[in-house]
Amino acid sequence: MESWNQTSTDAVRTHAPSTMNRRIDAHVESCVRYMAEQGDRSKMSEYLDKLEHEWDVHRTLVVGVPAVALAGLLLGSKSGRGLRLLGGVTLALLFQHGLTGFGPLSVLVRALGVRSRREIDLEKFAIKALRGDFERIPNDGGPLARANAALVAAQS
Repeated sequence: MESWNQTSTDAVRTHAPSTMNRRIDAHVESCVRYMAEQGDRSKMSEYLDKLEHEWDVHRTLVVGVPAVALAGLLLGSKSGRGLRLLGGVTLALLFQHGLTGFGPLSVLVRALGVRSRREIDLEKFAIKALRGDFERIPNDGGPLARANAALVAAQS
């Protein structure tokens, strides 16, 4: 498949190791290919519902970091300063992520397979294109050609 994911405006993706980006791209490509091979609109709709509820890197951090910080503060009040320090450090890293759009925590979460909102949206648009929601996807050329056309259309 040609290179379709050129999301230079995605700070998380730009600063993530290329191996992580390639692993996520390969997963997206395999899912879109599978949907193209199946050609089942109801399966595509079910999968789109799943994607609609998938948490992205930012949401994962906005929920996870304060939970860690709160646990550190609560446990630190009884057992000492170390856990309170953990809470402070995690909040500082979240602050950095909020200012720059990336940081050490986003790389950690990304290593667990969590994707950016832009990557999730690209997959959603590709599946919608396969489902027939847009006119730009040709019906000829087989599933692989349709999957590639859907990914390229989603990017533009």
